[in-house]
Amino acid sequence: MTPTPDQRAAREKLVLDHFHDEVAQDWDQTLSTFPHPHYELIPMLLVHDGDTDVRAYYHDTRVAFPDQDHEIIALRHSDDAVIVEFWLMGTHLGPLGKMPATGSRHRTRMTAFFIFDEDDNLVCERVYFDRLSLVTQLLGGINLKDPRNWFTFGRAVAGMLSMSGTAPDPRITETTAPDFPGYAYERHRPR
Repeated sequence: MTPTPDQRAAREKLVLDHFHDEVAQDWDQTLSTFPHPHYELIPMLLVHDGDTDVRAYYHDTRVAFPDQDHEIIALRHSDDAVIVEFWLMGTHLGPLGKMPATGSRHRTRMTAFFIFDEDDNLVCERVYFDRLSLVTQLLGGINLKDPRNWFTFGRAVAGMLSMSGTAPDPRITETTAPDFPGYAYERHRPR
């Protein structure tokens, strides 16, 4: 069902408030935009589900990037979502998982799908970005001409590699193909 202009306006306000409250690090207000907080970070194959898990995610990312901010590029509406393209920016001043602080600044292009249920409740924020672009910026900011930085660089690479060995969340990887009425769609799998 196509949302009405009033539904679109209400959804857009909720999403923009969500962005504002994240930058202000007002977690109570940010989480109040969901009846049940749920984040899916597709490049990381991670899901943060529930108040406690999402608050831990907020805490960890703001330890890593205390000055995290964004610039919205575009905002679009679909039948069940608001889609936002934006730049996420921040300075890597604390550990990001097992990756130690590099002191590097990043500006990473992202897309977030804010998905709404049939009652117009925000039920999921699903984020897509190029993980390699982020890692390249974080590692690329380390001055390798100075031998004192080699150890930091090595620890950062080792930290990133160790984080890539975690098992993917099945809520991201185990999907079912939608039914396309009037179209004979068959999922093709490698043999």
